[in-house]
Amino acid sequence: MELYKDILVRMLRSRLVEVKFTNCTIDPNAAVEMTCYNMLKQIKAIIEDESLEDSECFQKIEEIVKTFELFGSDGGSRHDF
Repeated sequence: MELYKDILVRMLRSRLVEVKFTNCTIDPNAAVEMTCYNMLKQIKAIIEDESLEDSECFQKIEEIVKTFELFGSDGGSRHDF
């Protein structure tokens, strides 16, 4: 299945694809901006948490990665622990 996906992705990269959502009233730019803003607020709160000692820095990074995961992103291969 992975080979099928790789072939399909390569074929689609060279083509213009237009996606339309009928009856959709959401402004995608505004929705993404608001999601990013909320994510940054959470990350900022984690970084500014002065109740943690420097030895707990790893936990701060873990919280940031979890915040990315909460919003559908991840730390890639750097978060395999």
